Formats: sequence, C-alpha cells, structure tokens
Amino acid sequence: MAGGWNDDADVIVVGAGPAGSAAAFWCASAGLTVLLLEKASFPRDKVCGDGLTPRAVKELVSMGVPLREGDGWIRNQGLRVIGGGHRLELPWPELSSYPSYGLARSRMSLDHALADHARAAGAKLLERTQVTGPLVDERTGRVVGVTARPVDDAGRRAGDAVEYRAPVVIAADGVSARLGLSLGLEKRMDRPMGVAVRTYFRTPRHDDAWMESHLELWDGAPGRSNLMPGYGWIFALGDGTANVGLGSVSSTPNATKVDYKDLFARWMANAPAEWGFTPENQVGPVQGAALPMGFNRTPLYGRGLMLVGDSGGMVSPFNGEGIAYALQAGRVAADAVVQARSRTTADGRERALATYARTMREDLGGFYTLGRYFVRIIEHPQVMRLCTRYGLPRPLVMRFTLKLLSDCYEPHGGDMVDRVIAGLTRVVPAA
Repeated sequence: MAGGWNDDADVIVVGAGPAGSAAAFWCASAGLTVLLLEKASFPRDKVCGDGLTPRAVKELVSMGVPLREGDGWIRNQGLRVIGGGHRLELPWPELSSYPSYGLARSRMSLDHALADHARAAGAKLLERTQVTGPLVDERTGRVVGVTARPVDDAGRRAGDAVEYRAPVVIAADGVSARLGLSLGLEKRMDRPMGVAVRTYFRTPRHDDAWMESHLELWDGAPGRSNLMPGYGWIFALGDGTANVGLGSVSSTPNATKVDYKDLFARWMANAPAEWGFTPENQVGPVQGAALPMGFNRTPLYGRGLMLVGDSGGMVSPFNGEGIAYALQAGRVAADAVVQARSRTTADGRERALATYARTMREDLGGFYTLGRYFVRIIEHPQVMRLCTRYGLPRPLVMRFTLKLLSDCYEPHGGDMVDRVIAGLTRVVPAA
C-alpha cells in the first residue's frame, strides 16, 4: 500500500472498542504500523449486555486473548429462555466451528483488555484523542487520514488540532459513525434498529451458569397485566453483580420512540424478591444505546475508508449481539489491509481493500436478511407471545431458536437445522 513520505502509520483505526482493537491487533500482528485513536481514556464504560456468544469466543481465542477466570471472565453453558409459560435451558451447541461455551465480562474491563492486547501486538494507542473528521485528498477524493484534537476526561478540548495521515482509515467509531456521515454515508432506513437499556445489580445470581433471556416482559403479574414490547436479559458477571437490561427491535428506526427506561422500571418492579434487583442493590444508572443492525450503513469500504462494527450496522437482528461481528469485521478488514500492502499497483491495492466489503456481505448478508424477516414477525408483542407459547416447546423449533439466538450454526455440513439455515442464507438476497 503506497503511503506518502509524511504518513504517520500504515493504517489509522478510529475507536478502540472491540472492532477497532481487533483490527489494530491483526494489522499490528502482521507487521503494519498502526495508530489506534480513542476519544476516551481507559477504563471507560459502554452500554452493552456484556454477554459473549460462542461466535465471539472463537474470535477472542483466535486473537490469543487470555480467557482465564482470574482475568475477569465468567463462562456460561447456554441460554435459559423464559416465555410463553415455558422455562427452557438450552446448552450451547456442540459444533466444530465454535466452542461450546459463552463468556461474560463488563465492557468497562473488556474494552480495556482488548485495547491493551492490540497495544501489546505493536499498535500505538492514543487515548483522549477525538477524531473530528477525515482528511480527503482534493485531487482524488480519497481519505488519506483524519483530523483530531486532544480532549480531557470530560471530553473538553485540551490542545491544538492535529492531522494524522495513513493510506487507509478504519472507522470503528460506533453507532454515531461520524467519519462515514462526513462522507455522506447515511444510515439505511430499510434496516432494523434496536434499542437497549441496562444497569447492574448486586445479586445472589452473580454466578449463574446460564445467560437468561426473557422473551416476554409484563408490567405486572403475567396474565393480569400488559405485555410490553421488548425482551429482557440477565447476564451474570461472577463478581457479585449481574448485567440486567431489556431491548426491543423494529423493522424501521421507530424502535427509538419507546420509553425504555420506563419499561425497565416496570419490569424491575415485578421482579422476584430473591433476585435482589432492588434500588438499594442497583449499581450505577440505567443507560441506553441504539443497536444498528443488518449493515445499516454502506458501502462498508470506499475511498480509503472501512466501516467496522457499529459504524457499519453489524448488530445481529436475531439477538442484538454486536461484539462477535465487530471482532470478525476487525479481523476481515485487517486481512484486506495487509493484502493491499503487498500489491504493487494502485488498482491492485484497491481490489484487495474491496475484498473486505465483499467478504462480509458473502458471510453475513443472507443471515442478516433472514434477521430482517424475523424482526418483522416478532416486533409485534402479540405475535411474539403466540410464538413463545406454542413454538418453544417443540424440539425442532427449539433447536432453530438456539442456533439463531446463539449466532452459531455450521455453514457447511452439520445437522439438518444447520443445513436449513445455511441454505436459507444462500437463497435470500444478501443484505
């Protein structure tokens, strides 16, 4: 990849969340010089469920991230699904492509650990560095770097603006996607949008071996109250606390019009006393975040800029999981950058960089299209109620549910459920 004599790095990565840190790690591991820019300072928090499916675990294992319990991880053995009068414990599937366990760890420490892992691989991490926009070559229209400014811990300007240059920029700047927006990449209104709120509670359930998902939320006793439009979760963190939250999804950005903090308060008001989800046990405020889904901002690559993770709308419509796909996108983007580095012509480098968007679309496009169909079905609470009441007890439906909610199916081979899901992802239009 032909850079200028005044370039600061082979690649600039904007944002040190899972997507950005993964991209920085893989690029640095391949010998590239990497500048990783993060507007906050670690440790810093992010609104998230803090649960990682086996798909995410596979990416962490590939990166060589230490996953010992002493490092703050807690393993879980599957999903506990509650809804429609049913309570099912579904172990993670035994597959050749993925491990048979999930993990949980707060984003406060997870993101810090991943950024440190990228730094240990050779990436240069600059914290409290807020990227304000792309540098664009006036002659070619290509992104050749970014403008940035130092900020303090409160986000206030703390110094003069600076320019950083590189032949390619990886935007991992989250749902705000400021770099993409600055180049006119608006979010697609035909893609699902989710919203989630969460907080933490001190609870005796902190070491639960199951990630718990409530497919129905009632604002009072079930059967004598209103069914609320959302789903809830309880993810044990093993440190005396659990991440407790709820989310909802809409086939359009209308999901953001619901008062989810009010829904959360009504759900908690009826939580069993033995859970300990009381105001005095609450740790921190209820916070919310948007969940951009199904490649809601495209193209994923163009003019020297790559969108990874939330900036490219990579949250799964099936379960609201984003970390697994962020890690995957970081790895695939890095591979494209590394391959482009070896090309000897501008056209060759551009073809190599373009493989990123194509690979992501081939791998996830059909899956996300199925997710859009799924959202159209379950976004109506009464339809969701019928599905949970009459569908969950059926073993075949349960197996489909587990593989879709766990993000894990064998793309080649596997059992009948794997083959059906893989076949459907190939015949539907890619997102």
